[in-house]
Amino acid sequence: MQTEFDADVIVIGAGPVGSTALAVLGRTGLTAIGLEKAPSVWPAARAVHFDGETFRTLQTLGATERFSQVTIPMASMHIQNEAGEVLVSVPTGRFGSQAWHDDLNFHQPDLEATLRDIIAELPGVELRCGITASGVENVDGGVAVTTLDDEGQQSVLRARWVIAADGARSAVRQSLGIDTDRFGEDAQWIVVDGLLVDSPGLADDMIFLGHHTRPALWVRLPGTRVRMEFMVMPGDDLEEIVTADAIERISHGVLPVDKFTPDRQAVYTFRGRIAQRWRDGGIFLAGDAAHQAPPLFGQGLCAGIRDIANLCWKLDLVKRGAADDALLDTYESERKPHAQFWVEQAANAAGFVQTTDAGVAAQRDAFLREHPEAAAPVPPRLGPGLHRGERDERAGALSIQPMLADGTRLDDMVGAHFVVAATREVYQALPPEVREALDADGDIVTLLDPAKIQQLLDSVRAEALVIRPDRYILGVADSAEDLEQLIRDIPSISVTSPVPVAG
Repeated sequence: MQTEFDADVIVIGAGPVGSTALAVLGRTGLTAIGLEKAPSVWPAARAVHFDGETFRTLQTLGATERFSQVTIPMASMHIQNEAGEVLVSVPTGRFGSQAWHDDLNFHQPDLEATLRDIIAELPGVELRCGITASGVENVDGGVAVTTLDDEGQQSVLRARWVIAADGARSAVRQSLGIDTDRFGEDAQWIVVDGLLVDSPGLADDMIFLGHHTRPALWVRLPGTRVRMEFMVMPGDDLEEIVTADAIERISHGVLPVDKFTPDRQAVYTFRGRIAQRWRDGGIFLAGDAAHQAPPLFGQGLCAGIRDIANLCWKLDLVKRGAADDALLDTYESERKPHAQFWVEQAANAAGFVQTTDAGVAAQRDAFLREHPEAAAPVPPRLGPGLHRGERDERAGALSIQPMLADGTRLDDMVGAHFVVAATREVYQALPPEVREALDADGDIVTLLDPAKIQQLLDSVRAEALVIRPDRYILGVADSAEDLEQLIRDIPSISVTSPVPVAG
């Protein structure tokens, strides 16, 4: 069996998902090499939004102040129709259940540069730019990656695992023969990014312009940066429609030629896709390589960061021998249904937001007036895997992050570990050997102080709960017996049975 590895993990692609993977792996203690074919950070933005859960994952990197400097909380969002009527106004700009703002906007090159600075400071991980992964193959005991540098020199790297975060056109996915399932209808949109100076733009930070004559989107970004997106309409000249004069025209003067300096004007195809398989031996798809969604709920990048948060702690446990390789199968089983929910939601929403039929638009307007909650779907639980969701709907859901009285966020206190939170009564009723195992397991933090855990217990209406390193709930308990069973589900735990007393 192959035992000589260049790294535990090779990450292919260094966009936000691949870069986050490298940083999380480094913080976890795994060794990793990142391969990125571009020589430097891609100068154009793609993603512009993530949510509080994503920022909570970035929190684990210990650089929240740096991330705060390149993001802005999204303070307001609404959907309007052709007549300018506000159909839905979604409250944003608040601290939510993750102890961060629910929605944040950013300029992607700034975010990527911050992630790369963090990677450069971490031991055991490195990012190699200007290197193309020209072949990926499962071999005995690991994965072999053939690389080409910018001078055409070929070499081979070996790792236990590969995370393919190489984008929507993923060469790795294609080389493995993995097809994608399609959701909704593809649509071409013009994406325009740039600096808007001495001009007001639109009032809210994000506005879905449900104009059946030309659907559009407005987003305010840090500093003077803004983004607008416009649906390509029949009869558009794809070369003319991206000119400065055309952008001023189709934006109805929001982006005037003399006030707006673009740094990207391009036509993109928005699509909904889910890869049919996310694992092939030691190779795992993540981010756009595994799923793509129309940008209606801003969940594309969020889903990719969730992939990384779900996968990396499992790789760590398996590498250290604290869990069996079968744990890695729960990556796809848990993440794929979760990601597919958001792809389906976005594809369905795209169907009515980007309609160009006046009659359908009128029906949409009436529906949203009656059902404004449809604009903000409730996030789903994980699919089947390492949690008790088949028995209790509270399991498999994302946990809250309490903010303590002194302003400390819980994750900063417990780190990226399993957390057992319980009332003292339930904890004391556990068998002695279980309490001893909890004390001895370095992967588990036990919390009993009501000041630290009461918000957690109240959020699930239980006497105890177990939270995984990715902050999803393993399960909840109302008795010592239930809690013991949950604790025994933690892969790293080793409970020594008591010696029976003779006689």
